Amino acid sequence: MQLSDLVQSLEQRKHAPTEQWNPPYCGEIPIQIDQNGDWWYAGSVIQRKRLVQLFASVLVREGDDYFLVTPVEKVKIQVADAPFMVTAWKTIERDQQKIIQLTLNTDETIVLRDPSQIILKDDIPYIDLGQQMFAKVHRNVFYQWLEVAEQSVKGSVTEMILHSAGQAFVIGRVNAEK
Repeated sequence: MQLSDLVQSLEQRKHAPTEQWNPPYCGEIPIQIDQNGDWWYAGSVIQRKRLVQLFASVLVREGDDYFLVTPVEKVKIQVADAPFMVTAWKTIERDQQKIIQLTLNTDETIVLRDPSQIILKDDIPYIDLGQQMFAKVHRNVFYQWLEVAEQSVKGSVTEMILHSAGQAFVIGRVNAEK
């Protein structure tokens, strides 16, 4: 199996074709996504996972603002940090290929395949999901990564590295001179 075929079979993201829609802006609604990736409506956490998944499938970002977009309306919501959270991960080995599959808080899965997918912001790794969307790596996942990461020393900087899809991913840096 080709690497690209394996990656494609392991990724499951569901997003509506929002780029094809141009609905009118209808104002802001009281939906917030907190720093943990939990969705809230009018001060109450949204418990129904399927409802969160539906909202996530129509979430778009324009600059620093987030909107839920349907064919007939566009409403602004508030996002504290990143709209998604990496809540689980696993290593899959097939045909001598090691792939890291990530699971988001919406139960969608993505694969680490390009080193530019990981962005370090204040020493916290975020995953670039494309379309200006990011997933923050949950602290538990990050600690698990640190346990299996390789260390690479470059001068006074030690990088923590994971490998997936034949690529090296820097998940953290420690400067010995601090």
